Amino acid sequence: MSNIPADLHYAKSHEWIRLAADGTALVGITDYAQSSLGDITFMQLPKVGAILATGATFGVVESVKAASDLYLPAAGVVLAVNPALEASPEMLNRDPYGEAWMLKLKLDGSAPLELLDATAYARHVG
Repeated sequence: MSNIPADLHYAKSHEWIRLAADGTALVGITDYAQSSLGDITFMQLPKVGAILATGATFGVVESVKAASDLYLPAAGVVLAVNPALEASPEMLNRDPYGEAWMLKLKLDGSAPLELLDATAYARHVG
């Protein structure tokens, strides 16, 4: 079974989001996603300042098995991208919920988040 932290929210497309009290959030991919992809070899992430809608493609992750689009779980402005991922995309295989976060967003708050909690995500991935 994949590691599914209870303090995160999850998209059915296997991205996670960690909400902060200041209206920001960190976004990444789940342990299930990185495990399914295998050894990750390349990341493409948006530029700081990009304004993205919920469900928008925000990047690509490539592995020895496949390439996969990344979908934003909540709308917002990109405040930061994780610079370490460009140099070491394999960090996603080691620590998808910690050092390998992908984006920091300023949430726009325009729509309620329709995400899964840890229990529902665990059922989703079976």
